[in-house]
Amino acid sequence: MSSILQDTSPSSLITAMEENLFAWIPIFGGLGKACVNDPPGVRRAITNIPTPLFNSVMDARLAPGRVDETIESIVSDARARNVPVCWWTGPATRPTDLDEYLERHSFARGEEDAGMAVELAKLNESLPVPTGLTIQLAQDDASWRQWGYVMGQGFGTPTPKEHNVNAWFEMLRRADPETMLAFTGWLDNKPIATSLVWMAAGVAGMYGVGTIPDARRKGVGAQMTLHALCQARSRGFKIGIIIGTKMGENMYRSLGCQEYCKVRTHIWRPG
Repeated sequence: MSSILQDTSPSSLITAMEENLFAWIPIFGGLGKACVNDPPGVRRAITNIPTPLFNSVMDARLAPGRVDETIESIVSDARARNVPVCWWTGPATRPTDLDEYLERHSFARGEEDAGMAVELAKLNESLPVPTGLTIQLAQDDASWRQWGYVMGQGFGTPTPKEHNVNAWFEMLRRADPETMLAFTGWLDNKPIATSLVWMAAGVAGMYGVGTIPDARRKGVGAQMTLHALCQARSRGFKIGIIIGTKMGENMYRSLGCQEYCKVRTHIWRPG
């Protein structure tokens, strides 16, 4: 378990937020099929999985004279594997105008998401619970695979790609339960929602919070988030962090989360 963060100053929370995100790189990279050398000044994962998330680039600290060369190197690797790339930028990104460089290299700029945090002792636990909702820990092959399928549906894919389901399955089955816990929500005997808490960099990071379209606007997402954060709190964690999309931002605020920074993704696709 990582050393638990006690400092709740904005600068400390922002640093922990980014470091929690950056800690995904070796997890994603563990799904790769070959070893490649990272260009200096970035952390990245490169796989053969044709999904941007699993080919992520983060924590860029690039000298101005090396930016184009580094981007070209990363794109060249991705083109050789025929996979897309997701490049994350945030408060620690250098140079600060990296977004503009990425656009010149055909990366599509995504929307800014809110980097949010909440003290777990101050979570709003009074939100109504949808009647019949139960939340289960995914902890065996069948439930890990099911989690990946439901998560894909929750993020807008009616029939999730098998390679995505397999990638999440492989990740969850290898996960250390001291650092990663995945939950599936059930309503009327049907799996309808997911959440995942990633305990790294001293904080509890929320990811994979999704609800299938038919079950939205019932408060399910809030309960999936609350349940996961409470599990982290029971393990001694003090701070929860979330990269909140515009769709989920108000729900996270209802739990007590506050915005501290912005995080953006940029997507490059082959061809």
